[in-house]
Amino acid sequence: MKRRFNTTGPNIPAEHYTLPPEDRCPGALGLIEQKHFFVVHAPRQSGKTTLLNALEQQLNATGKYHALYCSLESVQGLDEPEKGIPAVLACLEEALRYHGGLGGARRPDFSRQPNVALIAFLRELCAGADRPVVMLLDETDCLGGETLILFLRQLRDGYVNRARIPFVHSLALVGMRNIRDYKAQVRQDSETLGSASPFNIAVESLTLRNFTRDEIAALYQQHTAETGQVFPGELVDKVFELTGGQPWLVNALAREMVVKICGDDWSRPLAAPLAEQAAEAIILRRDTHIDSLLERLKEERVRGVIEPVLLGEGDNIDELSDDYQFVRDLGLIRKEGGVIRLANRIYSEVVARTLNYNLQERLPAELIGRWMDGERLDLGGLLQAFQEFWRDHSEAWRERFFYKEAAPHLILLAFLQRVANRGARITPEFATGTRRVDICVEYVGRRYPLELKLVRNARTREEGIAQLSRYLETLGGEEGWLLLFDVASTAPWEQRLTWETIEREGRRIHVVGL
Repeated sequence: MKRRFNTTGPNIPAEHYTLPPEDRCPGALGLIEQKHFFVVHAPRQSGKTTLLNALEQQLNATGKYHALYCSLESVQGLDEPEKGIPAVLACLEEALRYHGGLGGARRPDFSRQPNVALIAFLRELCAGADRPVVMLLDETDCLGGETLILFLRQLRDGYVNRARIPFVHSLALVGMRNIRDYKAQVRQDSETLGSASPFNIAVESLTLRNFTRDEIAALYQQHTAETGQVFPGELVDKVFELTGGQPWLVNALAREMVVKICGDDWSRPLAAPLAEQAAEAIILRRDTHIDSLLERLKEERVRGVIEPVLLGEGDNIDELSDDYQFVRDLGLIRKEGGVIRLANRIYSEVVARTLNYNLQERLPAELIGRWMDGERLDLGGLLQAFQEFWRDHSEAWRERFFYKEAAPHLILLAFLQRVANRGARITPEFATGTRRVDICVEYVGRRYPLELKLVRNARTREEGIAQLSRYLETLGGEEGWLLLFDVASTAPWEQRLTWETIEREGRRIHVVGL
């Protein structure tokens, strides 16, 4: 059986196209050699379990260690230690059943008090082992409440006393979040856990980076080697542009193209436009990976970080806050060159579509395809119609949005998507520090650049014109549209709804007041 692109669960190299996961997490083996406890954290479906399975096999194959992989996912929700700690022991017992070297270890004593049961079991296990024991604990951030605190306290106790009492040689705590962020699950910032904090047992925190462009090419080359179906260089470039190298998305796009679009007919050629088609299918289908991320958008702590990104304004984002760390660990955002942005182009599109979905579905069907004649898009006519819509409906619709500050941008995107999404490509760019949102509409080979700004002060207009002029220079365009939303204005609509066309550095800029 041919291998395939995997989008469900950890990779099995004999069954799935796989890159060495340890290459994306350098340093783990060195920390194990040095007897350290450490953290590996990364967003969901980025390869953490695949990494742990590979480390377990490598370490056991050396003959120097007994490495044990164990998932703690089933302990989620058991916050009371009287239930949670026995559940942790049950997970360890089950993992030991399938470990040849440690399979005969003494069974955990479930009658022990939860505050000593875990440390006692691990000491007995290590005392009876003929090699140092390495624990690879997956889904650790499923633990919560007092269960989490007692779990970490017992690990810390064993760690600091292991010079005189047998204990685990090295231990990896693996999950979506960094261990320093676990405390947000169990206490308010005003509370304390004492000087011997259980959260300080890890010497280092590692993460799994995304695929590089060359790694995507290497992954896809495995398919080419086995089937003869080639992923051209421009297609790999497009996949990297769409996904930012996020591993699940990279595999999902490939699977969509190979299996869904080409029907596993490996004689069919692949080309860059298929990646856009595959991305659209995944977005519309809202696969589990996408859906689980988007459910988070309803949370206040996520809104507090995502909304400034949607507005292009990062002044209010506290990068040391638990909320920021949480949203980053979800994989929804990334920071690059001092700019915080949504993690990739696919996420940008699905976030915008999700937040404005209700409005988009309620817009009249007769808008679809209007101002489009198969050759050009009459963006001027479209935006004049939007001015009328904004006058008649903006107040009511802004109140319905959970993301109220970003509502003007989301309402415009809904209007654009209702009109043009089936015949054009609409690409929003959300990033802090710009104080604007760039939208590029592409139709029949032509680009229509728009820039959106909230009017904050008297300088907003000139700043927007200068920014759009630079954006046009980047795109190589000669015409652009600057939309200024003055939501705080109390002036009559006939004064607010304006349209002015100016020339700036040989480029025509339409300034649209709203």
